[in-house]
Amino acid sequence: MKTTILGATGFVGQRFIQLLQGHPWFEVTVLAASERSVGKTYADAAHWLMDTSRPDAVGQKTVVACTPEAVEKAGGVDVVFSCLPNELAGPTEEAFARAGLPVISKASAHRMDADVPLIIPEVNPDHDGLIAAQRKARGWSGFISCDPNCSTTPLALTLKPLLPFGVKRVHVTTLQGLSGAGYPGVASLDALGNVVPYIGGEEEKIERETGKILGRLHPEQSRIETAKIEVSASCNRVPVLEGHLENVFVEFDSDVSVSQVREAWDQFQGAIHGLKLPSAQPPIVYRDEPNRPQHRLDVLTGKGMSTTVGRLRSDGPRRIKYACLSHNTIQGAAGGAILHAEVLKANGALG
Repeated sequence: MKTTILGATGFVGQRFIQLLQGHPWFEVTVLAASERSVGKTYADAAHWLMDTSRPDAVGQKTVVACTPEAVEKAGGVDVVFSCLPNELAGPTEEAFARAGLPVISKASAHRMDADVPLIIPEVNPDHDGLIAAQRKARGWSGFISCDPNCSTTPLALTLKPLLPFGVKRVHVTTLQGLSGAGYPGVASLDALGNVVPYIGGEEEKIERETGKILGRLHPEQSRIETAKIEVSASCNRVPVLEGHLENVFVEFDSDVSVSQVREAWDQFQGAIHGLKLPSAQPPIVYRDEPNRPQHRLDVLTGKGMSTTVGRLRSDGPRRIKYACLSHNTIQGAAGGAILHAEVLKANGALG
């Protein structure tokens, strides 16, 4: 299937290009970006930041405007991946959906819209059942389906197997890598040898998105009933390049043991297990060492598509705490979106 990347010159756009290289189902066909890049070759428009070489064929492509008309003129596509800045994402994604294209969005503009799915493939792929209601309500032949914030992903993923125990309240403190701010991102004088205890809008995203992801799709498939879980977040930017580490404190409705939690994680295979999707990896990998997970050692577990968990311990009869680590631009961004597209294709939603 032919794909376009909206925001292709940015850090996450480059990660899409890297991960789609040689993909058996999808090929990068059209690259779209801001007006300052339009008309340039991708090699001239983008300062390549990935740890692998830029594909030669991609470097020779001409960057086009982020409009359905420009993309169609450049060759047409079957799937749109959006990693646009939020202020541009809202109307631009709507234009592509109105033009009949499926849009898988990494932006936050539509995440909390009542008729837009917010998907972690291993957790709630059934929420894409909202697409039919979205098309009917908005008169679109295409659709928008969103992925969550990169710091929401490991939290919601590790909470999903624990829902049967009655998750009541969650406190999370994040230690987030610099790449989460994009490029050029955090100024070096702020980042080096420092921790910044504030990331604008990040805490609110975690607190809102988690309940929607862990909620229930109603039988009529027209709305999500948000999970009744209190989530409180504190977010910090730390001087590592990739990976978001989170210290999580969970309170349950009833007594829960460490062994029960560990068994739930060990047995969790994810909602897409058995589909044999190209990007799928074990969703949760537990490390028994007392000093794991660590950014340097664990961020590429499962090719960056697995959340690494460790330091599980009791904090009282109804409370546990643990640490989890996720690669923010792979599992939490481009890789998660590609896996989302694979699920949609496997389920027939992409034609």
